[in-house]
Amino acid sequence: MKLNWKAVSPLIGREIPAPYYASAGAAAMDLHACLTEEVVLPAGGRVMIPTGIAIALPSSGYVALIFARSGLGTKFGVSLANGVGVIDSDYRGEIKVGLLNNGSEDFIVRPGDRVAQMGIFPVFQVEMVRCEELDETQRGTGGFGSTGRN
Repeated sequence: MKLNWKAVSPLIGREIPAPYYASAGAAAMDLHACLTEEVVLPAGGRVMIPTGIAIALPSSGYVALIFARSGLGTKFGVSLANGVGVIDSDYRGEIKVGLLNNGSEDFIVRPGDRVAQMGIFPVFQVEMVRCEELDETQRGTGGFGSTGRN
């Protein structure tokens, strides 16, 4: 599959890398902070970071999902402010990444830093069918933690 994208900043491809897969087995490509100067993300704070790119998904059968980078989360407590970003197939604006600092120290976002990752996934729009009863399963209505600790 080919994904059309455009640079919405002249920095892309010069000072800021275009998105790329970091390894042959990577499921998502790295997105970089398209900044001209450092941005301080204060402990407990949020900031919106531009990526300098826009994409055109080929149809409504696809979605781009934006995920946190595991290293930022585990090492520094930096995650996505909205959990997972959803880029709909009809959105053509710049992709921006909302970061949240759950850490105890300020975090510096530098120009070109890898701030998130983006994967492309199929979408199934379903027809909602209201019913009075759902079929029974072994789990039933058991919620959080109901299937055991591990």
